[in-house]
Amino acid sequence: MLEPYNAGLDKNPANFQPLTPLSFLARTATVYPHLTSTIYEDRRFTWAETYDRCRRLASYLTALGVGGGDTVAAMLPNVPAMHELHFAVPMVGAVLNTLNLRLDAASLAFQLDHGSAKVVFVDPEFSDLIAEATTLMTGPKPFIFDVDDAAFKDSKRIGKVEYETAITQGDSQFLPRYPEDEWDAIALSYTSGTTGDPKGVVTCHRGAYLNAVSNVLAANLGMHPVYLWTLPMFHCNGWCFPWTIAVTAGINVCLRKVDPARVFDLIARHGVTHMSGAPIVYNALINAPGAPRGTAAKFVQGLIAGAAPPVAVLAGAESIGIKLTHVYGLTEVYGPAAFCAAQPGWDDLSTDDRAQLTRRQGVPYPLQEAVTVIDPDTMQPVPRDGETTGEVMFRGNIVMKGYLKNADATRAAFAGGWFHTGDLGVIDKDGYVIIKDRSKDIVISGGENISSVEVEDVLYKHPAVLFAAVVAKPDPKWGEVPWAFVELKPNATATEADMLGYCREHLPGFKSPKGVVFGELPKTSTGKIQKFVLRDRVGSAKAIST
Repeated sequence: MLEPYNAGLDKNPANFQPLTPLSFLARTATVYPHLTSTIYEDRRFTWAETYDRCRRLASYLTALGVGGGDTVAAMLPNVPAMHELHFAVPMVGAVLNTLNLRLDAASLAFQLDHGSAKVVFVDPEFSDLIAEATTLMTGPKPFIFDVDDAAFKDSKRIGKVEYETAITQGDSQFLPRYPEDEWDAIALSYTSGTTGDPKGVVTCHRGAYLNAVSNVLAANLGMHPVYLWTLPMFHCNGWCFPWTIAVTAGINVCLRKVDPARVFDLIARHGVTHMSGAPIVYNALINAPGAPRGTAAKFVQGLIAGAAPPVAVLAGAESIGIKLTHVYGLTEVYGPAAFCAAQPGWDDLSTDDRAQLTRRQGVPYPLQEAVTVIDPDTMQPVPRDGETTGEVMFRGNIVMKGYLKNADATRAAFAGGWFHTGDLGVIDKDGYVIIKDRSKDIVISGGENISSVEVEDVLYKHPAVLFAAVVAKPDPKWGEVPWAFVELKPNATATEADMLGYCREHLPGFKSPKGVVFGELPKTSTGKIQKFVLRDRVGSAKAIST
């Protein structure tokens, strides 16, 4: 029936181009060549310079024989080179594998082997670690580039070529290779699996392009934002923000390591407008000595990720000038692919009431097809009653291609035509997703389900608590009981009796923790609390099953 509209109306170079974020850099370098692209310490680049540097590096990689389908790994903090690799690597048709800076040598060796890394770029802080990892590899060893950094004094080279040398020797006239198919892989990212080997998540040019634009809309970036890199670029390719800032012709303010005093200094010095991070990042800023408050605080818009950020963090961020938008996602959906879209009238609510609304996971990203809660047995959506629990699932163009060399896991993840997150949640009357817990984090006590997130939210409201986590502890009578782990604020004091009493005042008895352990909580490099470590400490059966 559509034949009259198809006959002779075919795709051709004039009316169809595969979507790729490479086009963002080319356009911005042409339209805004003299605007600043990157600031790091005392170094600055314009967008024309960034485009030139990326092409030069791409030409050098080509001369090394790096091309279509090859994997290029990067063990780098948030420095200009890490930003540039997000363009230079796909310019030659290769796939970028950004490595987690807190992994051990054995884990890195597995990923380099599994991804068949042909090249790895390494920062001097991690040169010893990469040297050890490459000795543990069972496959071909990658070609190593050193990326010197004047901000890190103890430099040690293990590679054959230094990054800036490669750029100097590269060809500024190099023509980037755009993908023939937008489904071509652009990045490989490994999940932080708690047991067994992590899975390699493969993403494509199309998804990266779409999520980069979705970030602009969801985060209210507009044009020419000043973006502070408090989020690791290695984490889900920095939620696609290296490409997002290119399309908006913004400024990347690079930050090697998150330090509250440094963050506030950079916000004031460079006029930072936007940032992203996990609750731990904002919590550190809120509780930092000397944090600017009231009229002294500069207004910044921030994205915060997490299953359900504590109300205390959402409200506390406003006190230091940061207005947060809650985003939700996983590595498999390019980072955030859902957000708590603000509604008219929210700004007129009290801080606490607004925080209660903002902490929801929300609705699909502007260019994501759907996120909802589904009964995994029937594959039917749960009612919008805010009570019926199901599994949170995604569908759309901002979902991974699949897991590298793991067809079984890919099939399981996409069962029923949806991506299964493993998160348990509900849908409220507004159609917003609310996560109740990870399936493995639910505490089942005497047949009753207890959300660890709900208990943690109460703990975070205690004035002495900096971080909190709740896990299931085996119990001979109840099967499981909630057990709390608490990290106190500097110079704060509290006893187990204080904490237990506080929880009993704000929770039903069966939901209150039955014990509290004080001390620093184990965290990932992105600030997520490692509950599997805590489950191991209490001997939970779930520690074995995760």
